[in-house]
Amino acid sequence: MTLLAPSILSADFARLDDQVSAAEAAGADWIHVDVMDGRFVPNITMGFVVVEALRTVTRLPLDVHLMIAEPERYVERFVAAGADGVTIHAEATPHVHRALQLIRLAGARAGLAVNPATPLDWFEDVLDELDLALLMSVNPGFGGQKFIPRSLERLERLASLRERINPEARIEVDGGVGPANAAELVRRGADVLVAGSAVFNDRASIAQNLRALRDAVQN
Repeated sequence: MTLLAPSILSADFARLDDQVSAAEAAGADWIHVDVMDGRFVPNITMGFVVVEALRTVTRLPLDVHLMIAEPERYVERFVAAGADGVTIHAEATPHVHRALQLIRLAGARAGLAVNPATPLDWFEDVLDELDLALLMSVNPGFGGQKFIPRSLERLERLASLRERINPEARIEVDGGVGPANAAELVRRGADVLVAGSAVFNDRASIAQNLRALRDAVQN
């Protein structure tokens, strides 16, 4: 079953409680939390306090995506704050393996993400340690970006690598995901779809947008 993980980066933070509750009621599987530090990416978003607050308002797994430098310094604190899964970037630390071990030791799912121009070879030596392989299909840092078409071919290659090394690992796609490309992403190997502006927007309700995504995947 394909999992839908609405990204609260695109939510209305003045009504975050209501928006997360609406996503949960509408059938979201995870809540995706984009943490940015202004160093690894040119934006600053949320941190431990937001994760702690989210933990009190939803029973859904919190899928915390660390777009920060030196993530190994902070992964344990994010797990303590309520993260069920923590994903770090291969480009953000020279200590990828150590950071993944710290996530696992803290009791959370361990994920690794790569940017659109980063070789997929990064996954080769750590896929057997991963619960989640995250393929960025936009350049990280801002919501509402357009999907990079070459990501489809990269997704297929990652899926092949996953099947060879660790079939139990999930593949997540983040960036420019919506009803128009959801089915194709699943067909090419995605297990988890992160969607921000496709879920949280003023064109339709959160429930309607999630239903459109689910229908696209199922049909």
